[in-house]
Amino acid sequence: MSHFLYGYQVRANGVRLHLLRYGGQGPCMLLLPGITSPAITWGFVAEQLARHFDVHVLDFRGRGLSFSEPGMDASLDAMASDVVELMALQGWAPVTLLGHSMGARVAIRAATRDARRIDRLLLIDPPVSGPGRRPYPVPLSWYVDSIRLAAQGISAEELRRYAPTWTDEQLQLRAEWLHTCREEAIAQAHAGFHDDDIHSDLASLKTPGLLMAAGKGGTVLPDDLAEIKALAPGLTQCVVHGAGHMIPWDDEDSFYRLLGAHLEVEFL
Repeated sequence: MSHFLYGYQVRANGVRLHLLRYGGQGPCMLLLPGITSPAITWGFVAEQLARHFDVHVLDFRGRGLSFSEPGMDASLDAMASDVVELMALQGWAPVTLLGHSMGARVAIRAATRDARRIDRLLLIDPPVSGPGRRPYPVPLSWYVDSIRLAAQGISAEELRRYAPTWTDEQLQLRAEWLHTCREEAIAQAHAGFHDDDIHSDLASLKTPGLLMAAGKGGTVLPDDLAEIKALAPGLTQCVVHGAGHMIPWDDEDSFYRLLGAHLEVEFL
């Protein structure tokens, strides 16, 4: 039986934000996807999380059905402000923030701005690049090329070379929705991976939670985990050794097992 309830929109921080809601019962969880992942592509995860949480999945500005226009500000600061004001307008407190990749960086910055509303962070393989650090392992061209192909009408099978481990259904959703990712929003976020100092945010982080790293993603390496442990000792750490950056797509069972162990609940 599906746990999907409905989609809705909220005007926050001066823009229209679109969300999908799953479950409707239990503690509030706001799920923040990655750089080119509209909310609907996280539906298979939200369905499982909705067994224990009232799950809201955000279309970040410049993606999905949220605000998107030429010349828009799609910086880390803008997205974090969207999240902070969204939580305030909706009256959500306490909130569990689950962020993947870019969404995890947004969650970290949001938590440094309004820790009162957030009782837990679930950070899934956040980019740890930044000023003076090694670059993010995926070049901007990888995203731009796939978005342009999607805009022309790429098929799920043609998209498989970009995501060879995904199921047919997951590829189909990406093929249908990737064109909604505005190139300039993606370029700003990718530049932010290198220009924004997320480690200074981690050093001031007061919110406890979980940091889950992908063993094969190349995004968070063992040395990074050691540094983050010293900066943010309130974050429990775990590694999904057989998964790449898109952990739930690569090893869904381990993702739910480790997440459930931290949350003290069972999924699947």
